[in-house]
Amino acid sequence: MSAVADVSGWMPRTEVGRMVREGKITDIDQLFEMGKPILEPEIVDILLPNLEYEILELKTTQRVTDNGRKSKFRVVVLVGDGNGHVGVGVGKSDEVRPAIENALRNAKKNIIKVETGCGSWECACGGKHSLPFTTTGKYGSVEVVLKPAPKGLGLACNRINRKILGMAGVKDVWSFTRGHTCNVYNTAMATITALKNLRRIKGGM
Repeated sequence: MSAVADVSGWMPRTEVGRMVREGKITDIDQLFEMGKPILEPEIVDILLPNLEYEILELKTTQRVTDNGRKSKFRVVVLVGDGNGHVGVGVGKSDEVRPAIENALRNAKKNIIKVETGCGSWECACGGKHSLPFTTTGKYGSVEVVLKPAPKGLGLACNRINRKILGMAGVKDVWSFTRGHTCNVYNTAMATITALKNLRRIKGGM
């Protein structure tokens, strides 16, 4: 489903937002190269017009108040353009639709660029179908290891990893996950952390 919202009435509140609105920044990768944070989701709406989203988890949460138990909906949303950009966000609300909208806004603000390549010795095609090297990410009790794979293997990983990598445009990967993997958010964020580390390691080379 399309994740792009109508930005016709958007009034930017940040310098980066104004630069995007005025057409001075036309590529989201410019922001990553500049090291600028994305504080307004409308920035992503303009720079990534092909952005899609998928709900990873929808559940109810409860807390005890003076008036008894109060329930809220908690949603984990994944966004991506299938071309190297992906993000995960979480949102809560008394109703489902506002919870999804909150999660979408957070996912857009958390979007990252994913470095692709072919670091598999079995393939060595020099393409962009896999990852350039092995990377690890940890979030909470969950640890995810992603390894380059030869072309045609597919995404050899669990359901959450597969959805995130697919949204990022990665086609072939070996993976290993351990910890409390039934926690969807922790598993998703461990995968995102592993993908973030591709750029950190590359920058340190």
